[in-house]
Parts: sequence; C-alpha cells; structure tokens
Amino acid sequence: MAARGESDAKSIMGEGSIQVFMIMGRAWVYGDDVDTDVIIPGKYLRTKDARLWAEHAMEGLDSNFASQVQKGDVIVAGRNFGSGSSREQAPRALKGAGVAVVIARSFARIFYRNAINVGLPLIEADVSCEKGDSVTVDLAAGTVQVGNKIYPGSRLPDFLMEILKDGGLVAHRRRQKGLA
Repeated sequence: MAARGESDAKSIMGEGSIQVFMIMGRAWVYGDDVDTDVIIPGKYLRTKDARLWAEHAMEGLDSNFASQVQKGDVIVAGRNFGSGSSREQAPRALKGAGVAVVIARSFARIFYRNAINVGLPLIEADVSCEKGDSVTVDLAAGTVQVGNKIYPGSRLPDFLMEILKDGGLVAHRRRQKGLA
C-alpha cells in the first residue's frame, strides 16, 4: 500500500498508452446516473484546453475531486455512468485528472465508446467498496479486487484492448498505418 499522496497504479501510462493491464489505485465512489454534465460542466467546454477540463473534472458532483485525485486513482460507480450529452471531453477530463480506470455497473454507450477512443480504460462490474479503498483491476481477466473479494466483470474484447494499449483510437490507427 502506498503512503498517503502516492499512487499504487501499475498501469504505466506513457504518452497516454497503457503498458500493462493490471491497475491498482485508490477508489473514488459515486452512485448511479453520473452524467457528463457533472463529469465536466458545460461552462468549460468553450475551451479546447484539456488541462482546464482535468482541473474541473467531477466538479458538478464532487468539488474536492480535482484537487485531491491522484494519478492512478480509480472511479467506482453504479449504473449508467456517463449518461447525458455525448461530449468527448468527459472521459478526457477524467483521464487528464489522473484517473486510471472507471468501474461501473453499466455505462452510457456513447461514454463507453468515447472512453475507449481517448484511451481511458473501463470495466463493467458490480463492485462494493468505500472511498479510499485500494482497488485492483485486471483488465485482461475482467476482474476487480477489493480486499480479499474478487468481483467478476466484463472483459473488453481484444480489439478494444488493443486500442487502449495504443493509447486510444487515433494512436491505434496511426500505429496500424505505420505512422506511430
């Protein structure tokens, strides 16, 4: 376990790509129907500055999140995470803030695709934990561990794992074309 203020994340994210599919981080826990308007409020969408999005991530729901989140932390949520408008800035804000993976019982389909497209890992699993708990996600196996309890989740198909490994859809296409 890392000391307070340090991350246990084992998902080495260099230039946005995931080098390994085992992620260990500290939990931020939210309920059902977390929509894109609270993930990144609309007033910040006028800019293309991803750093600003990260500084205001989850502001509509948790005013302390952006100032306290650490690289490698994980979000654990209920049903329908990322519902609402189809803003790509929502997963970008979370990734930019340092979130290593989002775990939810279910995701809004457009958020799910946008997260994959920007290289933010996610897993559907019904997980019970408290804020600050140490959580281990094995993306390759599709499991989430909290303490001694292992929760089954949905494993991403290989082609989506490849997109995540490359750091998102644009980086994946560049690699396929030999441009990376």
